[in-house]
This record gives sequence, structure tokens and C-alpha cells, in this order.
Amino acid sequence: MEFRASHRYAKMSARKARPAADLIRGLNVNRALDLLEGHPTRGASLFKKVLRSAIANAGLNDEVDVNTLVVSDARVDEGPLVHGRPRFRPGPMGRAMPLRRRTSHLRIAVSEPQLS
Repeated sequence: MEFRASHRYAKMSARKARPAADLIRGLNVNRALDLLEGHPTRGASLFKKVLRSAIANAGLNDEVDVNTLVVSDARVDEGPLVHGRPRFRPGPMGRAMPLRRRTSHLRIAVSEPQLS
């Protein structure tokens, strides 16, 4: 069975959050939490919160042992721009330079390990 959690509209670009997702994909949840604890990026702290939420969602089911769960899917999708459009800042020689404040959607799925 698969349990999911997500953080939508995180005020961080997807490009900056993807290394944290790649770090934990396929790992045991306890190992993933340890890695995210020591990772210096801001995306790691956001993913740690989402992973704890997914583990709590799995803990609501009495048949599931949360210590054996595996991160089956961790991904980052691009969200909309803040305020829905780019803003502009002054550039050289009277030009306008676009300022795109990006958001992202962080998604994690945890599941029981597949027995082969």
C-alpha cells in the first residue's frame, strides 16, 4: 500500500529542490530522514517535513510497520509564479529585467518494500 504527502506552492524553484528528492528516492524512511537532517539545502528541510507527514499518514493504518517503509517516489514539479506573472526590476540603460518568483510542488510517496 502506498501513502502520500505533498507540499504545494513551496516558495522555492523546482531546480533547487530536486537534488534533495534525488537524494532520498528509494531509501528506507529512517535513512532518508537522517540524510535530510544533515543536508545543508533549504529543499532538504522542506522534504523532511513532507516525509514526516507521509510517515504519519502511514502510521494511521494499524497494519503497517512504519520502520520498514521505503520512499517509493519523491518528485518536484514546477508550480505557478507568485502573483501569476513575472515582475520587473530596473536593468541597465533603461531596460526592464523580468523577475520570475517561482514556486514548486513537492510530492513524496512511501510504501512497504516489495518482496521478491
